[in-house]
Amino acid sequence: MTSDKIITLAAFAFYLLLMIVIGIFYSRRTKNNEDYFLGGRNLGGWTAALSAQASDMSGWLLMGLPGAVYLAGTGEIWIAVGLLIGTILNWYIVSSRLRKYTIVAGNSLTIPSFFENRYRDKRGVIKIVSAIIIAVFFAVYTASAFRSGANLFAVLFGDSIDNAYIIGLIIAAVVILIYTLLGGFKAVCTTDFIQGMLMLVAILAVPIVAFAIVSRDPGFTAALQKHGVANPSDYLNPFLTAEGKPVTAVSVISNLAWGLGYFGMPHIIIRFMAIKNEHEVKKSRKIAIIWVILSLTAACFVGVVARAYLTPQLFGKDSETSFIRLIQQVFSGNGMMVFIGGVFLCGILAAIMSTADSQLLVTSSAISEDFFKGVIKRNSKNQKTEKNALLVGRIAVVVVAIVAFVIALDPESSIMDLVSDAWAGFGAAFGPVVLLALFWKRSTLSGAVAGMATGAVTVIVWDYLPLVNGDTIYKATGLYSLVVGFVLALVVNISVSLISKAPSGEITNEFEYIKTINTNELDSTRNK
Repeated sequence: MTSDKIITLAAFAFYLLLMIVIGIFYSRRTKNNEDYFLGGRNLGGWTAALSAQASDMSGWLLMGLPGAVYLAGTGEIWIAVGLLIGTILNWYIVSSRLRKYTIVAGNSLTIPSFFENRYRDKRGVIKIVSAIIIAVFFAVYTASAFRSGANLFAVLFGDSIDNAYIIGLIIAAVVILIYTLLGGFKAVCTTDFIQGMLMLVAILAVPIVAFAIVSRDPGFTAALQKHGVANPSDYLNPFLTAEGKPVTAVSVISNLAWGLGYFGMPHIIIRFMAIKNEHEVKKSRKIAIIWVILSLTAACFVGVVARAYLTPQLFGKDSETSFIRLIQQVFSGNGMMVFIGGVFLCGILAAIMSTADSQLLVTSSAISEDFFKGVIKRNSKNQKTEKNALLVGRIAVVVVAIVAFVIALDPESSIMDLVSDAWAGFGAAFGPVVLLALFWKRSTLSGAVAGMATGAVTVIVWDYLPLVNGDTIYKATGLYSLVVGFVLALVVNISVSLISKAPSGEITNEFEYIKTINTNELDSTRNK
């Protein structure tokens, strides 16, 4: 192994060790389920904002999106536009109201428990359905993070270490498991804060340095042509493909529709529930939106700059390694430059880990808090049940991680495809339910369950079943499953709610109370 790779490996080892130390530190402060799953509802503005956005973006931000832009040009930026719109709407429409409602509705610790308390589901049906959806789609989502970690390790050390992809996969899975199991929500949010800052620095600094280098000689446009871009003006036009053809309406709609997914992402919106008070919500909102604008813009810029800078040219799924290779080629030559490059490569690792840990923790809460305590031990409130619930949750984390590991074993799988499928699943299943639960008084339990099931099933059918001449409906139409799943789930939820029995007075009174409650009084009462 070369000295450059030893330096890079040392940077990785230091970073991973730091994450584990944070997990150990917070394990001593975790005393109950509210601490483990929601951090005692005590997150500050900066931590909440960066944790929400770091857990949102994942390795997809630094690998999937730059890879898509690298191959196809700026016609792929519509995904970033959709995500920015979704982020803004989520923070301005959902965050404050969800936080208030979950406190008033039985101090709900998870999204499924909020659904149960909101609709007064005495049989736990909505918790069971929610837990199944979370387990299924988070296994796929977590697999994308493990896949990203394995990819990173394979590109960096593949020529020096046999089976580098598998070793990288094991390292990513084990480290994420350790600090998630030990410290719970507060450990995850603290590491996410560090990782969010590191991600932002890496994704801003690297393309700026590379652009400055390539713009001097031979010039940016000439560099694009040198690396296989026949017409740079087409490649840089967001309304055209790299081949000069107009970006289709279906493509733009599908990419913008990624923004709909935010309303149903449990690992993101649970951060809203954990923020300390309303003042911190407003602070978090501004920080998060600025972070997203900078990071999404920079990620698209990475793809374009990498196309002009990298030699040799990348094809197919290898394009998802463009940011890794850009760092390697820009930061080389001497020990200090290599070490700086190693720190920036840790930014990619940070993106991967910040999402996987959040997903595993939400899975843990769904199985232990919602399924074990909410269904199996529904009427048991003793201390032994609390301890067993934490144990069940930690076992669930391990099981889902193993399933994700198996999915990620396929080195030909695409990070972009895995994230796309999981994002659509959550957005379609939970998005309409969250919005209607918060803003429509007439929404009912039957409507919520029917809509949730419709959204999840639609995505699975659309993306996985070969129903059109041996192809999936997605491949045949090019329309993102989230568009169809979200609309169908919304229509079904509303229709079933209207034909089912109206909500009780207790439910509607609570809904009206949420609209009039003084947030400062609520926070003051909760903190006593």
